[in-house]
Amino acid sequence: MPLYETVMQEKPPIVLDIGHAYTKLGFAAETCPRKIIPTELVLTTTGQSKRLFDYERNEELHDQMVDFLQMIFFKHLLVSPKERKFVILENVFGQTVIRETLARVLFVHFDVSSVLFVPSHLMALSTLAAPTAVVVDIGYNETSIMPIFSGVQVMTAFKDQSYGGRAIHEEIKRQLLREGIIEDEDRALLTESVLEDIKIRTCFVTTFERAQARLNMEGEQPTPPPSADYAICDSNTVIQIPGLLRETVYELMFEETRERDSLPHLILRSILDCTVDVRRALVEAIFLIGGGSMVKGLASRLKQELQHLLQHDEIYKDRFHGALEFKFFPSICKQNFSLWLGGSLCGATDLIQMRSLAKEAYLKNEHVPDWSNLCDNNRHAGS
Repeated sequence: MPLYETVMQEKPPIVLDIGHAYTKLGFAAETCPRKIIPTELVLTTTGQSKRLFDYERNEELHDQMVDFLQMIFFKHLLVSPKERKFVILENVFGQTVIRETLARVLFVHFDVSSVLFVPSHLMALSTLAAPTAVVVDIGYNETSIMPIFSGVQVMTAFKDQSYGGRAIHEEIKRQLLREGIIEDEDRALLTESVLEDIKIRTCFVTTFERAQARLNMEGEQPTPPPSADYAICDSNTVIQIPGLLRETVYELMFEETRERDSLPHLILRSILDCTVDVRRALVEAIFLIGGGSMVKGLASRLKQELQHLLQHDEIYKDRFHGALEFKFFPSICKQNFSLWLGGSLCGATDLIQMRSLAKEAYLKNEHVPDWSNLCDNNRHAGS
């Protein structure tokens, strides 16, 4: 079936990429999301904003999901979800309670027609029409790495760590407080939105040479870049962002530890967990996605770090054979919505007709089939 034929005959499916910090929403077959909104809702009881995934009980998550999706449908997309098809992007190692709650809200509360859960890393790679790559997703809560070979995710080589946007914000706040920025007891000065803005406007990833020079305490330290003045919009306060902070906050992704869990080590370990015959193809195909990957200097620094480890770390020298050069795929869109674009392309093909979970099938037992559930796998094998 040609692309767009499905969506031209009926209402286009709705595509949702619900992240911990931001949600991308729009319709299948479109080239970019209609809106990118914070993943938070306003509580009707108190009028305060709250993140969607901040909850204590499953019932609380259900109620928050209802309010959040209602805001999406009737404030941002301006459509009725009833009898609509949906494409939901998800991490294949995401929490089961979240996908089960999301399915229950869509089918039972909003009466949607069908839902297709698609793996986020695989969908991001589909935007390049490339079958093989190491997909590195730098999000808000975590950084996750998934090798994909010939269109198949290598589950055993999946890696993740907690350094993402949240960790960068905490590091910015820690350094600013150390520099003497005083928080108001009645009103927080360094809010999440302010820290996000500081990160985007002023911070960058330094070069490999400057980072190595800073680690060498005996040698001459490189001169910090100029400081930057930052005006906080909601107040008359202007704070100074030190040049050292601008250059070093992203170093937590490259810190050497005994666990070898820095971003370069994580990528190399993920590739090594794949079979020998696919490693060269993965080395030459690395794809950076997620809002955290948009910072200036990240790709070039990461390439230098990887090449350095390959040449000087005995563990990697012995297991990677031959002259290898790390290569990075350029994204065809902004990296913060690469996942959504993959879901949009998927929703415009006949895959949504073949693989979606229909409302009637869900209501029989209110269960979403999952690749990790042996009962679901045996059921499909038998059919």
